[in-house]
Order: sequence, then C-alpha cells, then structure tokens
Amino acid sequence: MSGYLYELPTTEPLSFSNCYGDAVGSYIAQVADTTEHRANLRTLLKETKRNSEKDYLKLVKTLDDYLPLLAGIAACRDSDELVPRSNPDFSWKPTLSSSFLHSPSKLSFAALSAEMAFSILTYGYCLSNLAHCVVISLGDYEYDRAIMGTELKAKDERLNFAVTLLCKASGIFEYVAKTVLGKWEQEKHTIKKDYTNPPELSREVTIGLSRMALGEAQALAIRKLLSKSAYDSTVTPGPPLPKSHPPSGLVAKLHLECASLFSSARSLVKTASGSKSKTNVEEAAPELKRYLADEAALHSALASKWLGVDCGESGGLDRTGQAVGYLQWAKKQLEELKDGTKSGITLPSMTNENEKKARERRKATVAKELETVTIFLKHYKNMNDTIAFKPVLSQAELQAIIPAGKMAVSARPYEPPVPAFGPGSPGYVSHQLEKLLVTEGTSTEDDDGRHSTTENSNYSGAGSYF
Repeated sequence: MSGYLYELPTTEPLSFSNCYGDAVGSYIAQVADTTEHRANLRTLLKETKRNSEKDYLKLVKTLDDYLPLLAGIAACRDSDELVPRSNPDFSWKPTLSSSFLHSPSKLSFAALSAEMAFSILTYGYCLSNLAHCVVISLGDYEYDRAIMGTELKAKDERLNFAVTLLCKASGIFEYVAKTVLGKWEQEKHTIKKDYTNPPELSREVTIGLSRMALGEAQALAIRKLLSKSAYDSTVTPGPPLPKSHPPSGLVAKLHLECASLFSSARSLVKTASGSKSKTNVEEAAPELKRYLADEAALHSALASKWLGVDCGESGGLDRTGQAVGYLQWAKKQLEELKDGTKSGITLPSMTNENEKKARERRKATVAKELETVTIFLKHYKNMNDTIAFKPVLSQAELQAIIPAGKMAVSARPYEPPVPAFGPGSPGYVSHQLEKLLVTEGTSTEDDDGRHSTTENSNYSGAGSYF
C-alpha cells in the first residue's frame, strides 16, 4: 500500500513572447522569465522520463517557481495587457489514457487553460509520487524488532509527511476539476476546434484522482495509527491484541472509508471512459482502473477483518458467530485478490517495471494479511465451536449490519498561485497608481491652452519664465 505511481507527462518547447504581444510594454522581462522557467520544467520532465533516479522534490520546487509566472501570463492576457499574436500551441503528452500512455505523440492545445491544467496536474502527480518514494524508503519498519523507540517515532513522522503530501495532492486535483477545467471548456468552445479530451481534462477523472489521493492518505494514516501495536505484536500476531492497539472497531471504520473512496474514484474514472461518444474522453489506462479496483477490494477485506476482530475481542461470547462470519468473508476477499480475480480487469502483458514492483508489493501485503486473518479465524472458530456455539452469520446478514466509515484525514484546499506580475500581483496597484500620477503630473493643460507641469508648479519663481 505505497500508492499509485504516476507516469509524468512531457511537453514541447514554447516561447511565450511568440504567443503574446506586450500591449503596454511593461512585461518583456517577465514574459521571457516565464519562458525560461517553462524550459526548466520541460528539461526536468525529460530527465525524469530517461533516468531511473527520480527527483520529484526538485520538480515540485520548479513548479513552485513556474506556476506564479504562468498565473501572471493568464492575468495579463485576461486584462488585455498581453494580447495573442496568433493561436498559441501548448503541446503536452497525456499519461492517464491507454492510447497515449504507449504512444510517443503529444496533443496540442490552443488554450492557456490547458497549459495551466497540465502544469497544476503535474504538480499533483509529483506530490503523490514524492509520497510514494517516502513510503518505499521506510520499508516495513513497524515490524522490525531491532528498531528503537526514537527511530520508530521518527519514521512515524516521515509517514505523516507522506500523508500531508497526499492531502495536498487531493486538494490540487479537486481544484483542477472545479476551477481550471471550467476555463478550459470555455476556451475550447471559443477556439472551435474538435478536441478529444484525454482523461486528464475530464472533471470526473480529476475528481476521481482527488478521492484516490485522499484514500491513499487515509490508508497511510491507518498504518501510522497501528505502527506501535504492529511492533508489539510482531512476535505473536493474532489474539489477544496488545494494549497499545487502537480500538479495532475504529480501525474497521477507517478501512471502510478507504474502500468507499477508492470505489468512488473507480466509478468516476469508469464513467468518464464509458461515455466516450458523449463527452469525447479517451478511456483511462487499465493500470489505473485495476489499481483502484484492487485498493477498494483490499480495504473492504481489511474492514471485514477488523469488524471480525472487534466482535471477537470486545463482543464477548455472544458475538463469536459474527466474528467468524466476518473473518471468513475477509479470507474469501483476500484469496480472490491473491488470485487476481477480484477486479475483472486484464492488464497488458507488457507492463513497465514500476507496475511489476507494485504487483509484487501488493502480493506480499495480501499474503501477510491472509496469514493474520487465518490466525484470528482459527482462534475464534475454535472458541465458537467449543464454548459459544453461536450461529455464523451469512455474508448478506453481515452486510446489513456494517457500520458507516470514518474519515481520519481531509483534502488540503489548493491555494492558486498569486500572479508574479500583472493584475493581482503584489505591488501591481501601487505601480499602476505611480504611472497614473506621473502621467497626470506631466501632461496637464492650463485654461488658456498652455501646457504646464503640475509637479513643478510650486517651486520658487514658478510662472516667471516664458
């Protein structure tokens, strides 16, 4: 459960001075600076594509520098201080669709909002991938018997940092869906060009990405919550739970919410892909849909596990039948995941190295959980068969009494970048006021038609010269 690793997009070179003319003659340096920062971003994206070592933090910092400049271009364009020279051509390679993912071609968009959308989405991808790298670097630290208390705490804090990154990514994807794509739709209609939307420019998909990032953040928050008890139960997994273990009913509710978030994300992605004839949206890559299906299934199984443990640990003998029923259900779900039959999505035979590693990690996670569920199931089944003698509830009966999920995290609303120049930028109003005062002070006219300089009209001897 380290998270989805995004394939980052790439882009073609672009000169903003070729796209927009400076109507007021005040932004020559700023427009050139924006072009330079975009070139830096393009270079880093290309290097990331080629190199095995990925510096997502550097990409995040580069985007932090570029986005306020891009916002400045947009603000000046909207106020007609920058005017289009010709139809601009913003070229990006989408990475969320099955057809574009394995194709070298890029799509061209004659709309600044598309440039904004791809740039901000890339920011979200980089934050998500950075969180992924943080989690991978930690390893299964909570099961390491040699780890010291201070080191355990330090790694918990690193895990919490990954949670924060994913909450930020969730807010970014939501902002793109609710704000940027509205501008894209408006510009697309004014351009009057027939575009086939990649999944990245679909509201349903980007909202799905927001929920996926939130589900990943919630999953890591659960892991952090369980880290101390996982360490305490490494030698003797299974019942009874260690004193450091949080309430198992709470853990179950957190997993239920995870399952709901991933299931909702998958439905949104499938909805966009399934309505291609109506919305002209490319179908999302099967790797993404498979990941969402598997995560929803995994967290549903873990919710069943902890509901069963809660019944067995805190319900007394009266609920051992429920405990056995939930754990049998969890075991069935995990076995289906282990065999790869749960999602019903067939992946291409040729997959990249990241996808293979992700499958191996998932296989290890499912195997570990299956082992633990089997231990709990054996214990409570023996208790029910020899002491409690309670009826084992069916899956339908258990489904009817499943509680509502519970959120542990929330998306961090994305604050759009303040324009680095132009309308809305710091100092813009005072700069415009200064220009106005200079203009008024040097171009006033007396009643008799003679020009005078207002700023100098109060000096000693004013009016003595002809």
